[in-house]
Amino acid sequence: MRGLKLGADDYVTKPFGVFELLARAEALLRRSRLRDAGAASSRRATRFGQIVVEPARRTVRRSGEPVELAPKEYDLLMSLIRAEGTVVSRMDLLRSVWGYSESVVSRTVDTHIAELRRKLEADPSRPRHILTVRKAGYRLAR
Repeated sequence: MRGLKLGADDYVTKPFGVFELLARAEALLRRSRLRDAGAASSRRATRFGQIVVEPARRTVRRSGEPVELAPKEYDLLMSLIRAEGTVVSRMDLLRSVWGYSESVVSRTVDTHIAELRRKLEADPSRPRHILTVRKAGYRLAR
């Protein structure tokens, strides 16, 4: 537990099998490649509906007008953009945006999603872009 709290991605307890060690190393490399690919794509402007997100400037516009997002709202939006339409769980968002550990239970993701919808969706009660995937998480639909 101490290693994970100090920043380790994973751990293996002794005794361990070589195949388990190799599988964990491959999983780490896979995550790293996905993160790198997501980082490269997140530098380009992203458009969905009337929204334009420019990561290089850290700006968001809706119908050409600037939208003021709190830092965590922006980071949450970028996490959804980097996921490229795939579902991101609440726990993954808590880890990537807030740096929370597995043991944290919080509704902060839901609160921030509601605020993003209020600021970005034409009708926040019927979102077209920031979608809830029941019992799984959220995804961004372009």
